[in-house]
Amino acid sequence: MNLFRPVALAGALLVAACGNTTADRALTGGAIGAGAGLAVGAVTGATLLEGAVIGGALGAAAGALTTKDQVNLGKPAWR
Repeated sequence: MNLFRPVALAGALLVAACGNTTADRALTGGAIGAGAGLAVGAVTGATLLEGAVIGGALGAAAGALTTKDQVNLGKPAWR
């Protein structure tokens, strides 16, 4: 089970960002990462808060560090 956590977080990072601006990608990446982190935390025995915080931080970082040419899943729902 310990191997599952990094694999799941890496998978979450691959789809963690969408939007045209850095802020959009960071916000959506954080939200998607937090959701994925909750799921990983529930499966691996970590607390849900730990999973959400780690996943949210990694997702937000992935979103902020990408460009719209690297990852663009479309216009965010709030735009």
